[in-house]
Amino acid sequence: MSLTLYGHPFSAYTWKVLIALYENDTPFRLRVVDNAAAAAELASLWVLRKFPVLQDGQKTVIESSVIIEYLAEHLAEHLAEHRAPRRPGEMRLLPDDPDAALQVRFLDRFFDNYIMTPMQKLVSDRMRAEGESDARGISDARALLDVAYGWLDQHTADRQWAAGDEFTLADCAAAPALFYADWVHPIAEQFSRVRAYRVRLLARPSVARAVEEARPYRKLFPQGAPDRD
Repeated sequence: MSLTLYGHPFSAYTWKVLIALYENDTPFRLRVVDNAAAAAELASLWVLRKFPVLQDGQKTVIESSVIIEYLAEHLAEHLAEHRAPRRPGEMRLLPDDPDAALQVRFLDRFFDNYIMTPMQKLVSDRMRAEGESDARGISDARALLDVAYGWLDQHTADRQWAAGDEFTLADCAAAPALFYADWVHPIAEQFSRVRAYRVRLLARPSVARAVEEARPYRKLFPQGAPDRD
């Protein structure tokens, strides 16, 4: 595997893939898309010019969840090809059991659709010119986040991680979603389990590494990043 990841250290969806890569100490090169040359390379790989995009030799893999599943499958193939035993730190991030895998995929979609998406709505609205704010959209996004926080608070009542005792693809999605969502729509004290889950995520070495690598870019956050985390 010769991997190049196109993305940016401050990008939530790039984080999602970085966390998966760091969980398995997978060798890769990060091509930071912050200049015209890198943007042109990205455009040659994906016409929508959205990152993250993974390039593995001549193969291009698009969308964060698909990239993580690709990495999991090809890590297993790589180990089998070289007859190498799986190290304790190596995990697929998706269970082998089909029903358990469906639960992880559902949770991945939950974090992307019901926390990441409204969070990004709030962030993008901060970038609008004065007088162009989408008041109804902002209200709807905040309401959706509160409903999502409430569901997650119940869901995590007896779980260390999103899907149970093991760190999975779902947690890779949860970490950046909850990290940034709490910046723009703080997780209320009544959702104490969600707040505790966010703390556990930020203490995970793979997530902590992504947070630190993104720290120099906090000035890019619209209207300023909070002085915490």
